[in-house]
This record gives sequence, C-alpha cells and structure tokens, in this order.
Amino acid sequence: MSPVKESIEVDVPVSTAYNQWTQFESFPQFMDGVERIEQRTDTLTHWVTRIGGVEREFDAEITEQVPDTKVAWVTVGGETEQSGVVTFQPIDSSRTQVTLMMDVEPEGLAEKVGDKLGIVDRQVKGDLKRFKHFIEERGAETGAWRGQV
Repeated sequence: MSPVKESIEVDVPVSTAYNQWTQFESFPQFMDGVERIEQRTDTLTHWVTRIGGVEREFDAEITEQVPDTKVAWVTVGGETEQSGVVTFQPIDSSRTQVTLMMDVEPEGLAEKVGDKLGIVDRQVKGDLKRFKHFIEERGAETGAWRGQV
C-alpha cells in the first residue's frame, strides 16, 4: 500500500470543518473523480469514482468517528483497497488544521505507474484545497452527524 499524508488550514471553526466532512454525499462537490457517494448506514458508504477514465465502485466502513477530532475508514468488498483517517485540530477558535492520511493499493499497471509519479498525492492535495474553498465560501456546513463510532 502507498501512504499519502496531506494537511491544510481552513478558516472555519473545528466543528464546522468536522461537520461538513461527515456529509459524505457532498464529497463530489469538492473531490475530483468522486462521481457519487451514498450513505447507506451510519457507518457504511457506497462510492462510485472515475479517475483517469477508470470507474470503480466500492463500499467504505467507518471504523472510528469522534466528533471534532477524526473520521477513520476502510474499504470493504469491491475492487479497491484503501484505508484512511482524517483528523481535525483546532488552531484557534476560527481556524482548523485538517490532515488526511490514506493507504491506497494501486490496481493494475496504469494505477501503479500513476502512484509512482505522485498522482495520488496531488489528487489528495487538490481535494483538500477544494474542500477549503468549499467550506470557507459557504461559511457553514451543509449538515452534521455528531454520532460516535
């Protein structure tokens, strides 16, 4: 598996950043290549992605979720192997550091070459920049799930 770690500072309080991140169905609005996410249960999401012309469908199970602190997941079933955690660290009352760490298993020759060229790292960095723009422009979350897993 290839590890990826990227961080970004967002100009919203930690609860706003965290609350937005729990709105998985909004991810296509700021994650490049994410076509659709369906929240099936409190801990199970179904993803449809299209990256570099390759479409993938998979389920992801939330393994740990602590309000205003972190969301961790692992894929289950499907053809994609991935796990990760996103953490939220307050910088002050109006700014938050969001850190996304993932382990991704590239499938096939094209994905393995892309991984070696740093495409996954750039994708994650771009997704975090788009998340920053999305949440700062709105100034408020589109919803929230404050449950703990």
